[in-house]
Amino acid sequence: MTNPKKAINVGLEPVSEQKEQFSFRKQVWRRLRRHKMATGAGIILLIIYFLVIFAGFLAPYNHYETYKQHFFHHPTKVYFTDEDGLSWPYVYATERIGWGEYREITDRKYPLKLLHRGDKYKFWGLFETDLHLIGVEQPAHLFLLGTDNFGRDTFSRLLFGGRVSMFLGFAGIIITTFFGLLIGSIAGYYGGKIDELLMRLSEIIISIPQFYLLLALAAVLPVSISSSLRFLLIVIILAFISWAGMSRVIRGMVLAIKNEEYVRAAKAMGASDLRIIFKHVIPTTVTYVIINATLAIPGYILMESGLSFIGLGIQEPDASWGNMLTAAQTVTKITNFPWLLLPGFMIFIAVLCFNLMGDGLRDALDPKTDKS
Repeated sequence: MTNPKKAINVGLEPVSEQKEQFSFRKQVWRRLRRHKMATGAGIILLIIYFLVIFAGFLAPYNHYETYKQHFFHHPTKVYFTDEDGLSWPYVYATERIGWGEYREITDRKYPLKLLHRGDKYKFWGLFETDLHLIGVEQPAHLFLLGTDNFGRDTFSRLLFGGRVSMFLGFAGIIITTFFGLLIGSIAGYYGGKIDELLMRLSEIIISIPQFYLLLALAAVLPVSISSSLRFLLIVIILAFISWAGMSRVIRGMVLAIKNEEYVRAAKAMGASDLRIIFKHVIPTTVTYVIINATLAIPGYILMESGLSFIGLGIQEPDASWGNMLTAAQTVTKITNFPWLLLPGFMIFIAVLCFNLMGDGLRDALDPKTDKS
């Protein structure tokens, strides 16, 4: 006859275990939340991605639109009070009185309009619309962050340019991670001649000078294609030669993992090599892969910015944070029109946040950091 007390204990044991133990995912999330810098960086990155994803709706103007009478226009001053006290936000029209100098025409107020009908755009290429979150009737303009040397709205170009700077790197990360994981795992697991061949191949690829390869690619790729597609092809090609460093690290990890007892047990049970690699070996490298991807994205952002700045990446009239900085190459422009440096500030914030996220993920995915 079953002991009722034992039955009760057996029945309660899984419940108590559920209360006392967290899944690995919950433990990671708990440790990540304790990392305040990483959490704050993650929130900022989410805000940036939200802004660039909905750039067409949030931007007051099309990022290609030029206002020739408003080049180097200072940020539009928005008024919230009038002679009667608080009022609905409004602006004044402006007129140019000199090189980069403007004055307000205070004869008429132009209230800001929510869900304003303005320039047409395609929402991620799916459908065409002219609905913007905020706008103002002409002849007034809403240049929230001023304009550049062609009279284009800096705020709108920041949002659209962020799409290039923040998303193109993901294509490179996917390619680098796939080949780095696959080749590193095969080399470390099989060893011998296969290991020797793959590692020599990776050393040859590492020795290729990327800067000169970039110059060659910029000269070889067709001029007829768009600058965005042109740069995407450059990123993909560079990613194909960037897996070598990662594969060497994965190989070292696999060399240590393949002699573990659970891998030997899987072999003894008749599991195929392919199953062991994908089921037991590669999952143990996930921590490194996630951290490496998080830290590699800033590298692609900086690469895009540098190449676009020197004219090898995204080119006019397309927008990216890198080529927007070309308008701020002289001390005169920087001192007189400091808003031209805002793309550099966005690059700095994005790179810093990704690095902080990588640091937080490294601590969260390491069980030794759990001090609770």
